[in-house]
Amino acid sequence: MALTQLLDERECDSEESGCNLEVIVEESPCPEPAPNRLSHPAADTSVDSHHGDKPSRSKPARLARGFRKALRKNQDYIRITIQPQPQIQQLPLEWWKTGIAFIYAAFNLVLTTVMITVVHERVPDKTINPPLPDKFFDYIGRQEWAFSVTEVNGMILVGLWFTQWLLLKYKAIIGRRFFFLMGTLYLYRCVTMYVTTLPVPGMHFNCAAKLYGDSQGKVYRILRLISGGGLSITGSHLMCGDFLYSGHTVMLTLTFLFIKEYSPPSFRWYHVICWILSAVGVVCILVAHEHYTIDVLVAYYITSRLFYWYHTMANNQTLRGSSQNYLSRTWWFPAFNFLEKNVKTTVPCTFCWPISIPTSSFKSPCERYSKVQSTRDE
Repeated sequence: MALTQLLDERECDSEESGCNLEVIVEESPCPEPAPNRLSHPAADTSVDSHHGDKPSRSKPARLARGFRKALRKNQDYIRITIQPQPQIQQLPLEWWKTGIAFIYAAFNLVLTTVMITVVHERVPDKTINPPLPDKFFDYIGRQEWAFSVTEVNGMILVGLWFTQWLLLKYKAIIGRRFFFLMGTLYLYRCVTMYVTTLPVPGMHFNCAAKLYGDSQGKVYRILRLISGGGLSITGSHLMCGDFLYSGHTVMLTLTFLFIKEYSPPSFRWYHVICWILSAVGVVCILVAHEHYTIDVLVAYYITSRLFYWYHTMANNQTLRGSSQNYLSRTWWFPAFNFLEKNVKTTVPCTFCWPISIPTSSFKSPCERYSKVQSTRDE
């Protein structure tokens, strides 16, 4: 137990007020260290004799001197260094940029449907130009049900990603990244479909009749394809020619990459389930003989590389302004700078409710205070 040492107790007999002054110092149970400086008795005697003619000053002086001696004698203090809290960089949401990215993606999706309609008129007749040889088709026979599995898995992954995106705190930043990458991938797809028109991969394809100069009929097909989401199970996809590269593989791969990137690493089973859905969907495209193997491989490669390139620059600030960053020579780098200009740090994986709930209805009658109150005895 700590002992209390009464250094000095004096009574102030001044005419103005009377009071008792008591100084108490708690001693540490550890052995007392040797004093840092010894005071010479003669010095104290000289000081007392010097101030002997001033009794009004001697009492406070001796009291202060004794207090300093006690502090030097009981030097058991620990210096605690308070580290300054790191400043959390604010991430501006900038929903207007997300809106621009959404318009960009929607435009390229519509452009893809237009390009499919154009390419459909150039697809060679399967009786004249039979399907190209494919090694996967040589070993795996066609299963009619497989493509339905692909589209169901794709819809499940899109639904999971949309739900996860709604629960993210920084959904504006993540959303514009998704829209930009999806729009760019479908823009690439428009180019590859137009420059190279492949024959149908199998004799089971029943392509719609060619319209040639019927512009009104082509517009109707475009609207029908958009309304059905470009899916065969909805009966909206009746045209051929959109083979290089696979749009289904793009969506299966892109949704899985975003699901894994913007969810905690502890969600391992969630990641495994989504990976299985994506992998099974991609394999079933080939099992159904709906695309050539090269269509699927090119789609996976372009989707994964574009995703990794974008997020490499987004998560490494030093790469953006570096002259040695060869990724900055891509044609879409100015668009990247526009979208990521004010995002100065890695976007944390933080979840929140999409609709803010008023906290007034959940207030507890017992209020807690976390402030230090200083009291003064008068």
